[in-house]
Amino acid sequence: MNTLKFAIVGCGRIARRHAEHIQSVGVLIAVCDSDFGKALEMAAIYHAKAFRSIEDLLNKETDLDVVSVCTPNGYHAHHAIQALESGFHVLVEKPMALSVDECNLMINAAKNCKKGLFVVKQNRFNPPVAAVKAALQNNLLGKVYSVQVSCLWNRNADYYTDAWRGTLELDGGTLFTQFSHFIDLLYWLLGDIESCQAITRNFAHQGIITFEDTGVVLLEFKSGVIGTFHFTVNSYKKNMEGSITIIAEKGTVKIGGQYLNELEYQSVENFAFDHLEKGNGPNNYGTYTGSMSNHDKIYQNLAAVLIDGALACTQASDALKTVEIIQKIYQSARLVKLSDK
Repeated sequence: MNTLKFAIVGCGRIARRHAEHIQSVGVLIAVCDSDFGKALEMAAIYHAKAFRSIEDLLNKETDLDVVSVCTPNGYHAHHAIQALESGFHVLVEKPMALSVDECNLMINAAKNCKKGLFVVKQNRFNPPVAAVKAALQNNLLGKVYSVQVSCLWNRNADYYTDAWRGTLELDGGTLFTQFSHFIDLLYWLLGDIESCQAITRNFAHQGIITFEDTGVVLLEFKSGVIGTFHFTVNSYKKNMEGSITIIAEKGTVKIGGQYLNELEYQSVENFAFDHLEKGNGPNNYGTYTGSMSNHDKIYQNLAAVLIDGALACTQASDALKTVEIIQKIYQSARLVKLSDK
């Protein structure tokens, strides 16, 4: 398995990022999309075969190692399980799926088929995020008291012109599509959630999306840490900030910028975060930008796991936790709305 052979399911914007980085660790031999024109376009660039459906691809391309699932969120579980049961490893874009039940089905399929299930969590590789994680592991900040997360982005009506975006069935909600990486990092840095209280509203996207465009969440972690999470896609005209601030016994740090790409503030007892690597830029989709573009590191890790037996940078169980926490937040928000009636 010195040269990994890949297929991509779903040829939208994020798939282009996957195709680009597959070239550094293997070869892209097949793609598929229900919009066959998109599949043909990507296939032409990478000299791959194009298919109209995942079923056709999996039936005809048996000489594969990894299937990268880049379809809308609501299809992730179904497409991942199909690929696993066909005998291939799977890399699935975030979110892993739209429910804990679907995540468990994916994990069980991987175990039963003895195949790897990898989930994209590229913000773990952001230099300031990795540095703060190391500081927490080494107890340099002491006891953590509280955390504040601010996700202040913009997604205008044009963003939702793709039929699946903005629908509860295929998109799932703002926390799934825009901000699941922030939930993942909270879990990665501070551990699991004990309880939450959430209020969500749709202020500026009435008739455009079927869920919230803004939310405020109060969090209590199992460790005793308390925190707030403010998210919105109503920042005027452009993304403003994506930040995590940690208040602890021996220090305060803020990972900020628009995409958790800058160490904006630090005051730590007898320690300084010095000489941090600059890191990659954000994913640029023309009319808007997304999270940091660290898919190169995702694919490097995947290759290291499959070829050299390295450890996966993100366990499927971690990705499941992200979905579990998002479900808790949305359940709390629904209960608040019911109590208001």
